[in-house]
Amino acid sequence: MKRKTMAWVLPTLLVALSVVGSGSPTLAHSERAAAAVPATAVGPQYDTTHVYVTPGDVDTFVASWEATFGGTHTAKVVTTVTPTPSSTESQLVHSPVGTLSVFDFHTPVPYPFGSERTGWLVSDLGQGVRQARQSGARVVVAPFDDPIGRDAVVQFPGGVNAQLYWHTKAPSYAPLKTVPDNRVYLTPDSVGEFLGAYLRFTGGRIVSDQRAANAGDIGLPGRTYRRIAIRSPFGRETTGYAVDDLADTLRKAEAAGAKVLWGPYTAGGRSTATVRFPGGYIAELHTAR
Repeated sequence: MKRKTMAWVLPTLLVALSVVGSGSPTLAHSERAAAAVPATAVGPQYDTTHVYVTPGDVDTFVASWEATFGGTHTAKVVTTVTPTPSSTESQLVHSPVGTLSVFDFHTPVPYPFGSERTGWLVSDLGQGVRQARQSGARVVVAPFDDPIGRDAVVQFPGGVNAQLYWHTKAPSYAPLKTVPDNRVYLTPDSVGEFLGAYLRFTGGRIVSDQRAANAGDIGLPGRTYRRIAIRSPFGRETTGYAVDDLADTLRKAEAAGAKVLWGPYTAGGRSTATVRFPGGYIAELHTAR
């Protein structure tokens, strides 16, 4: 039976503890790998999941998210966040489980924006772009100015897009209660090349590789898939959020207008569910480990 492959991109222990600018793993092998790569990562509270909501649903989405997880949000601004002319309402959501950049475009979304899963704050954008290229990623949007800094979009093998960003004025966000997973679905043919490039870029390490994990937690009970967990400095559902009480969180989400699409499903001591929030954003929720 053919297996699906999914890589879970998780933060290093050091970055989860907000050791700014560090993020090198603790194992000796990983320390050697990370030492060869200049550190540009800042911290997980600055890594934002990019949420493109259904037009007009930004307020409903933000209210539902905060009713589920708590948190605060910035005031909405209408701005251009792409190198070509466009217009979007933009809002930042800070929550204990992760930071979101929310976009409600008033114009068509210029390609390839909307396909990037996360924005990673780097201490030096030029160095981050060079590091991505050297790792085997390619630059799909060259560095460009935005209203508060500079950005670029890179693509790792397997078609995984991420945005690198740098702020003119360094931001200051509170540490997260739990650090979200960045969920990456890959084909068996692309997983090796993706892992090589991603680990070189982040100085990360594989912490587990289950070749026959229970596929019920991705909606395929009775089947298996390959589940890989990676720790690195740097998250349909692109991000997985850890919660203390999954059942209680799902009740809050549904009361706030979200819909449970799958689960809760429990296997191997881990409970998981997939939820769609107002505005169309889909996230995976799981019990904290």
